[in-house]
Amino acid sequence: MKIHRPFLVLVLAAVAACSEPAPGPSAPPARVESALLPTFIIRGEPARRTSLADRMEALGVPGVSVAVLLDGEVAWARGYGFADLESTRPVTTQTLFQAASISKPVAALAALQLVQEGRIALDADVNRYLTGWRVPANAFTAEAPVTLRGLLTHRAGLSVSGFPGYGPAEAVPDTAGVLNGQGNTDPVRVVLPPGDRWRYSGGGYTVMQQLVADVRGAPFADVMRRRVLDPIGMVRSTYEQPIPPDRRDDIATGHRQDGTPVRGGWHTYPEQAAAGLWTTPSELALYAMEVQRAWRGESTRVLGGVLAREMLTPDPDNWGLGPGISEDGERFRHGGSNQGFRSTFAAAIDGDDGVFVMTNSDAGSPLANEIAITVAEAYGWSGPRPAERVPVDLPAAARERYVGTYAVAGREIEFEVELEERGLLLTWRGERAVLWPSGDSTFFDVEDGREVRFSWAPDGVELTRGTLRATRVPR
Repeated sequence: MKIHRPFLVLVLAAVAACSEPAPGPSAPPARVESALLPTFIIRGEPARRTSLADRMEALGVPGVSVAVLLDGEVAWARGYGFADLESTRPVTTQTLFQAASISKPVAALAALQLVQEGRIALDADVNRYLTGWRVPANAFTAEAPVTLRGLLTHRAGLSVSGFPGYGPAEAVPDTAGVLNGQGNTDPVRVVLPPGDRWRYSGGGYTVMQQLVADVRGAPFADVMRRRVLDPIGMVRSTYEQPIPPDRRDDIATGHRQDGTPVRGGWHTYPEQAAAGLWTTPSELALYAMEVQRAWRGESTRVLGGVLAREMLTPDPDNWGLGPGISEDGERFRHGGSNQGFRSTFAAAIDGDDGVFVMTNSDAGSPLANEIAITVAEAYGWSGPRPAERVPVDLPAAARERYVGTYAVAGREIEFEVELEERGLLLTWRGERAVLWPSGDSTFFDVEDGREVRFSWAPDGVELTRGTLRATRVPR
């Protein structure tokens, strides 16, 4: 279904008017609605600003929900567009979205509570505590054990980066079934020496989910409700998968890039810790506020100051115990990508502000990031900010080194890389992107600024795009 702009503008205005109030015309909500910044700028060129309605129409994003944390309070929250495109039901500040991978930093609190209670150790072999499933031993685990620290920082060497979820007619496995590969993904196994290097793994967070449930002796969603969500005040949020019918009073329908709804409205994710949280931006703000207060030693409702500080201390890959950490060390953050949903958040570590954005479209990532950047600029925060890209001249012979087909291990994802007049042409799942070089082995997408890196590994050339790492197929 195509989003017709005149109708969309009316809905944006109507829904915004029903949202939490904000100050006058120069206020940050007005910036979001009329002057969005891009996610990146090319050095020497002016930043192009666009209206929210124009960007939603251009990207085909039906709905978006925003909340801003300021001085330790939710300063404003607004919903824009449609929670469901076919029925034209509007987004409100109470509309639940799938948080996708933002589920991870929230779920990490339940595991860190067990560390705080002395029931598990951050650096001990998780097989000491797992009972319903155990990490299979192999040559890699003989070198070093899988630990909770490794699971939380994506350094446990585990496979399966993400999960596609299950449609309405598909059988849904339990946690052990997911880990054993009895669902629609490969089994979760140790494929690198634990602690050796960063490898994003939703599989690792599913192991953590099993760990928390085993040690607590209760279903993971129940543990999250009693130990994390209720104490924080996230009363509408839930990790229940599938979400019960009596919780479906105001839920966003996921949408594909072409505007068609996800079959059944959304997918079910038994990988609850990795992808299963239903929430709102306003309630994600409560999570961030609680972490900030714990970091300052002002709250122990969920986590004490010692572990809160360790949680937000970056490792060499700028990863904390759950959230990512900005390169300047000032913000904890995460993004989310489920079938039909895209989201992002960034909050100050030594501070009390943050921005939280959720969308109900596969095309929503650029919009979510643009809103977060515009809010930060409006308040004068240090970030997030548009990334600056500086193109360089790279001879064709140097670029030709990266031409070929790249495959993501364990997933049916392939990238095709070809020469282009000035850079490279990347084709992925039918999408084509022009990449300009910013260095000898780094390139950026001229449309969205996303960085693509090439590196030489023992098994050949590797391509890294976001959390996906692919190896070139031998010719």
